[in-house]
Amino acid sequence: MVDIAPLQGRSGLEPELGGQVRDRAERSGLEPELGGQWRQTGVYVDETTCIGCRHCAHTATNTFYIEPDHGRARVFRQDGDPQDLIQEAIDTCPVDCIHWLDYTELRHRERDRQYQVIRNLGIPPNFK
Repeated sequence: MVDIAPLQGRSGLEPELGGQVRDRAERSGLEPELGGQWRQTGVYVDETTCIGCRHCAHTATNTFYIEPDHGRARVFRQDGDPQDLIQEAIDTCPVDCIHWLDYTELRHRERDRQYQVIRNLGIPPNFK
């Protein structure tokens, strides 16, 4: 690959478009696949705030699901639904627990999630 000086103001996490794919050593793993402003962000559900109403999972079925252990919403696929449908799920959430975050913040929140204590909502668990 040809060495090209990075443009001023770029993060190095830009999407790989135009047939120029960075060498594996130059990739961070956080690069969006498609590019554009929307792909620079991801959807995040704050599970400690979520009340398990299931509205987001019914609205954007290819993005959200209800986590079976605690009955809270969770994102399982960032590009599962069109942006407008995901935004509708965000706008109609009764407790505003769904947010757009940039990929670096999303990674930190996902890492911190494993240490969260989630209170029982009193909803019976899903039987398997």
